[in-house]
Amino acid sequence: MLKTIVIGSCVSVQGLLESTFPDGRISVRVGNIVFVGKPA
Repeated sequence: MLKTIVIGSCVSVQGLLESTFPDGRISVRVGNIVFVGKPA
């Protein structure tokens, strides 16, 4: 499932959902890189 996350104040990343964290953040995978941020 594709998800969009916000990293910082104005950078967003869209990728495949990897995992969710108890504090509300999620991680998404783009190629070989995993990004963690808040859902958009």
